[in-house]
Amino acid sequence: MRFPVWRIGVFVAAAVWPLFWLYEALMNTLGPDPGKVLVDRLGLGTLILLLITLSMTPLQKLTGWAGWIAVRRQLGLWCFAYVVLHLSGYAAFILGFDWSQLGVELSKRPYIIVGALGFLGLLALAITSNRYSQRRLGVRWKKLHRLVYLILGLGLLHMLWIVRADLKEWSIYAFIGFVLLMLRVPPVMRRIPRLKGRKVQSATKA
Repeated sequence: MRFPVWRIGVFVAAAVWPLFWLYEALMNTLGPDPGKVLVDRLGLGTLILLLITLSMTPLQKLTGWAGWIAVRRQLGLWCFAYVVLHLSGYAAFILGFDWSQLGVELSKRPYIIVGALGFLGLLALAITSNRYSQRRLGVRWKKLHRLVYLILGLGLLHMLWIVRADLKEWSIYAFIGFVLLMLRVPPVMRRIPRLKGRKVQSATKA
């Protein structure tokens, strides 16, 4: 396995936050409604991890370091893990596992449907993230995994619907998402300079 320390570091960094938030909930430091806070943090964590995952390819292109790509799949799976925890928390703390309330929630909060579509997209990517699926699907695998752009849009729309009164934080994530999507456009990607190459050129000139 290449970059073992880097991979372990990413694993620990992604795993520690849900555990820390759960610890805060147990210590009664999340306010009067800790369940809702946990659900919100896990949802935001999903979006942040999705943005980080999408940044791996541009970072590899920029620096020439293969370590970014080495953890991309792991980050994508962590993104899926967070959204599973997010939905589990919603079912437990918001619905109280009372599925009869789900119809009421959907009529009052249609952004849940948007979030559910995003979850289904992440589920499809997680299931097919292994090498067997990549070999089996062939060229269709790349087409399927381009769903990540649609999933990002659904995630941002889901968040926008929730934080309509305060767009400042949402605008930051939306801007980062827009930049990352623009960097995936082939003409833009080809123009990204490689820092590693620049350093070599500078050293040669010196």
